[in-house]
Amino acid sequence: MCGIVGYTGKEAAAPIILNGLSKLEYRGYDSAGMATFNEQTNGIEIVKTKGRLKNLVEKTDGGKGMPGGCGIGHTRWATHGVPSKANAHPHCSDDRMVVVVHNGIIENYQELKEHLLQKGYTFYSETDTEVVTKLIDYYYTETEHDPLKSMSSALLRVRGSYALGIMFMDRPGVIYAARKDSPLIIGQNEEGAFIASDVPAILSYTRNVYYLDNMEMAELSGEGIRFYTIDRDEIQKEMVTIKWDAEAAEKGGFEHFMMKEIHEQPKAVKDTIGAYVKDGDIDLSALGITDEQFREFRRIFIVACGSAYHVGMAAKYILEDLTDVLVEVDLASEFRYRNPKLTEDTLVVIISQSGETADSLAALRLTRERGIKTLSIVNVVGSSIAREADYVMYTLAGPEIAVATTKAYSTQLICMYLLSMYMAKVRDEMDSITFDSMMNELVQLPEKIANVLSDKERIQWFANKFASAKDIFFIGRGLDYAICQEGSLKMKEISYVHSEAYAAGELKHGTISLIEDGTLVVGLLTQSNLCEKTLSNMQEVKSRGAYLMGVTENGNYYLEDMVDFVVYIPKTDPHFTTSVAIVPLQLMGYYVSVARGLDVDKPRNLAKSVTVE
Repeated sequence: MCGIVGYTGKEAAAPIILNGLSKLEYRGYDSAGMATFNEQTNGIEIVKTKGRLKNLVEKTDGGKGMPGGCGIGHTRWATHGVPSKANAHPHCSDDRMVVVVHNGIIENYQELKEHLLQKGYTFYSETDTEVVTKLIDYYYTETEHDPLKSMSSALLRVRGSYALGIMFMDRPGVIYAARKDSPLIIGQNEEGAFIASDVPAILSYTRNVYYLDNMEMAELSGEGIRFYTIDRDEIQKEMVTIKWDAEAAEKGGFEHFMMKEIHEQPKAVKDTIGAYVKDGDIDLSALGITDEQFREFRRIFIVACGSAYHVGMAAKYILEDLTDVLVEVDLASEFRYRNPKLTEDTLVVIISQSGETADSLAALRLTRERGIKTLSIVNVVGSSIAREADYVMYTLAGPEIAVATTKAYSTQLICMYLLSMYMAKVRDEMDSITFDSMMNELVQLPEKIANVLSDKERIQWFANKFASAKDIFFIGRGLDYAICQEGSLKMKEISYVHSEAYAAGELKHGTISLIEDGTLVVGLLTQSNLCEKTLSNMQEVKSRGAYLMGVTENGNYYLEDMVDFVVYIPKTDPHFTTSVAIVPLQLMGYYVSVARGLDVDKPRNLAKSVTVE
């Protein structure tokens, strides 16, 4: 959540900052602001606006109204204080000696604020960021204007998370940065240096970046970039080259990023399979886990949030069916508060698209503190979760811009399929005939996903009929229940239609009382051994006035006489149906949102990367 962009160099800073912030709009925000060093006045100018970035663009004439080659900008998603101009970033000390943009949450800001009030400071906003700004200012005075020493002194008193971009009025042309538990990257090209909270912000200027680690600081100036620990010891960092280009983060002719990314799923799935399948066999040597370790694991905890959690739910059914391993799936936000019983024969799998999800990162650290092995499944190379886990398995989804995940979810599923099959094979729990059959089906998934996309106009027609729906229910059993959870989330997060996912057998235990005439109930019927039971539950709600939509495999044409609308998907191995069946549900959520005239890519109140608890 929130976006940070900063630049210092030979070019005008403001247009670069505005362009970078526009690439981070997908992260969710409610206000925007920018500060630049004006060489004519030897002062720092600050402009802030409530609402969309276009307001800041108009107010600064596209950046032309804020001269200077050094500046920082921010798009804010409210945590402390309502969306307002006063609460927008950048924040500053009273004399603008210190100017700060900040992502994260300062947990002890009230305690720090009381300390500063006693020192004579006053406050104009409700934010924790203003508190940390003035804390740095306090130490800047105490240290006779030593930037690194003042930052170190202030940040060692801070509890919480932060990614900071800082300018000091008497340090023209220099930007300072610091990071703890909130992502921040440093970029460099021949003209200057950048800070940003995510790669797309600076990708049109450079592919060469440094990842700032926890409790590290950086100094960006015309003389180059220098890195320090929080104790001010200078360190060297390795430059990383971003391999995907700026075009990958553009819409490419689609009306919305979400629809573009839905259509990119066949390629993303194919690329992820190709990374780990060699000559018809699975090769997980890149993970660093030995076959002997795979044989020794007796329990797997899958820990994740949101859609990644739904991947974990699907993986539980698959892993427990293919192996004798006990699998538990935990919401990351609950995992570390329930005293999980972790033993030496346990592997904890952390799934996160961004690799920066705060709750998932905290769960990872708790696990490692207890000496338990961790495997991360992430999409962002060099992210915190990727770096801190014992082992990492990358998805090859490419940049995902829409807030509602689609292709990252699909590639995470692929990783869990591969992990499940490989474990079963090396543990001698799957024979070669079954393995070869599943491999044959796995490599056909990209084509089968593309096949579902070819029928999208029919799903659009149906979605338009239910654009005014107030409640939608998704029901299924086994793996179909896991699909329902993700389908329901897609519906509610971008269309704002209340939707729920239920294990079909639970309907009669209370939920069926919510069914009334015209209520849409979507039944997933891809598991042949459970179809009859789910269909029976669908008939129960139909008799109470529900309108039925069914998602099933090709050939189950008997459903035409039993439900009102049927979506057919290509047949595949029953363990892999989630990858194919989720696509019509993604399209349903998308088309309902479009029909309701909503902002598909930036749904209200949501952020792409949840980097605070």
